[in-house]
Amino acid sequence: MRIRVALTCLCALAGMLTGIADLAAQSTAPSGTAPPDPTNLALVGNRFPPLKWADMSEQQKTMMRHVLDGPRTAPNGPFNVMLRSPVMGDFAQELGAQVRFNSSLPAPLREMAILMTARYWTAHYEWNAHKTAALRAGLTPEIVTAIAAGQMPKGMQANEAALHRFCSELLYETRVSNDTFAAAKAAFGEQGVAEIIFTLGYYSTVSMLLNVDEYPLPDGVQVELKPLSR
Repeated sequence: MRIRVALTCLCALAGMLTGIADLAAQSTAPSGTAPPDPTNLALVGNRFPPLKWADMSEQQKTMMRHVLDGPRTAPNGPFNVMLRSPVMGDFAQELGAQVRFNSSLPAPLREMAILMTARYWTAHYEWNAHKTAALRAGLTPEIVTAIAAGQMPKGMQANEAALHRFCSELLYETRVSNDTFAAAKAAFGEQGVAEIIFTLGYYSTVSMLLNVDEYPLPDGVQVELKPLSR
């Protein structure tokens, strides 16, 4: 009897470990795709010189492993600056992964919120990267062009208009009206409204990191955003 119970427990434990392994596999690179080699990084920076793997502390290496073991394919953008405070940076990059890859917001709307944040901060690298992502996700070129010019896009769908109004008020007025909140809640639910706020907050942090670093655009890419009058 004891042997039978022990075998049952071992089988259950094996099943639990298999489940944990499956979950771990789901959080890393897609099947058949090897994660980037952290020892062969090509970080980019300006005021914050690019760090090399051999010069990183153990905390910095831990953060970079977490970045590269997740859904991202390269450590471009703010991560070279985040590494200067690796424990805090690790929490920040995890929030960023949740905001970008696990949001309940439809991809075009998520990218629209990111573009509005990049436009608010005139964050050139962020704008360039997420303009491509937004168009790929299905956001119309007309909406992207209007956001770049700081104008109200024409011909938006109801959910696009609700998101644009919410983001505009929160970014430029630091508040949202009762009507704006009600429209966003009706369109996205309370979870969606919270995730819009998280998106604006995280990408505002990214914009500040990039702007303070004066992070360069990729070779051959021209600055698209012009300063806005406020």
